[in-house]
Amino acid sequence: MPLSHPRHPAMSRRTMLQAGSVGLLGLGMNHVDALRAADIVSAPQLGGTAKSVIFIFLSGGLTQHDSFDPKPDAPLDIRGEFSAIATQTPGLFVCEHLPLLAARSQNWSLIRSLTTPHNEHSQGHTSILTGRTLMPPGYSPVKPQSTDWPSIASIVGDAVPRRINNLPPAVVLPERLIHNTGRILPGQFGGMMGSQRDPWFIEASPFNPKSYGAYPDYEFHFVRGRERNDDLKFQSPNLSLPQGLSRSRLVDRDSLRSMLDLQRRDLEQTAAIASFDRHRQSAISLLTDTSVQRAFDVHNAAPQTLDRYGRNAFGWSLLMARQLVQAGVNLVQVNLGNNEAWDTHDNNFPLLRDCLLPPTDQALSALLDDLQSLGMLDETLIVMVGEMGRTPKVNAANRSPGCKAGRDHWGAVQTVFVAGGGTKGGVVIGASDKNGAYPAFDAQQPENLAATIYRAMGIPGTAAWNDELKRPHHIYHGDPIAGLF
Repeated sequence: MPLSHPRHPAMSRRTMLQAGSVGLLGLGMNHVDALRAADIVSAPQLGGTAKSVIFIFLSGGLTQHDSFDPKPDAPLDIRGEFSAIATQTPGLFVCEHLPLLAARSQNWSLIRSLTTPHNEHSQGHTSILTGRTLMPPGYSPVKPQSTDWPSIASIVGDAVPRRINNLPPAVVLPERLIHNTGRILPGQFGGMMGSQRDPWFIEASPFNPKSYGAYPDYEFHFVRGRERNDDLKFQSPNLSLPQGLSRSRLVDRDSLRSMLDLQRRDLEQTAAIASFDRHRQSAISLLTDTSVQRAFDVHNAAPQTLDRYGRNAFGWSLLMARQLVQAGVNLVQVNLGNNEAWDTHDNNFPLLRDCLLPPTDQALSALLDDLQSLGMLDETLIVMVGEMGRTPKVNAANRSPGCKAGRDHWGAVQTVFVAGGGTKGGVVIGASDKNGAYPAFDAQQPENLAATIYRAMGIPGTAAWNDELKRPHHIYHGDPIAGLF
């Protein structure tokens, strides 16, 4: 039976910010965008063991050959410069620059046959982030639209009951996905569900179109290589009370606002005002709950923890993700690498070796260790994927003078990393052909990957979401990937 949601009259975000209390509380504008309407539903938990999802997105597209699907017997211009190393799983080999994950292979699995027809970034982002292969009607690759498919983050945030009422159900960090031209990539928002069901974007990492990767220690430029920009700061959300505003004064000020709201009730629709009241209380809870504040704070973690994750944007992001799911957030999407950082047309091998794979290997291994030691791995599904793979053949002609070879866009096949959430571990689903160019068998599509996430979270196969006109839309568009659970 389709899920139903109470619906409130549509109102602009500007109206919400003007009429709601968040602006009056003094929160910075870079943080109040998160406090949007999000309906709470009661969906039965069927078939899955996961309470949370950590969805790691590698914008730009990780090369399968040089990470989790090496081809050591292929010709040099296909296998590339890296060697393959054995993991703890017999017969499973990965790139030599993933030694920490190789030692933990009993806790993760691979899908080596994910395929899409898209070789362009915007379409690839939309396909993977929404779990839909075909683009929506009227699709634009240059801007998000209200007619876009909703993101997986929006669907999970809407369909799964909140575990902790004063936390958003779905969070994206440390930034929105923005191209170096300033173009915001489609596919990461609520789309047809409405902007009120966008995930909460934590803008912790400043957008810098001229730098890439895990700053400060692993920052790079595609042409110049490794570098360091001391102006880039990883900032946790400021959830402290404004200066001079004590908790008692906050309560008093809230009472004053409540009185003012009563006077507006005759002028505005009661249902919408009630919605404002609920979101104001959520804002106040975020401000006053110290356990919530700790979930966002990564810089004051124990020194040993920071050292294990890595004191860089990748390590801080995955540590914040772990703390948020531990606090009760249903889904955390981690954009691991800003500005299509994995788009290694040039300098593929030095950038992967020196700047991209080491901090990923370290931070993801620390995340697995923490979730296991906390008894949370079985109830936390981890999925790591990009919008595409890379060409099987290393490009012969470099795009930029002085740059070394790389690999170009290739949607036909890529590898997905999966761990926890009731998955088996040490399993390989599907395979690419001998050159890593196409699925050899058991091809999987974005619809199947999305269905796997939904199934792990216990969303029923008949579940649906309703748009603003109360039209139902199916959540599932494919079958969960067999063999993982």
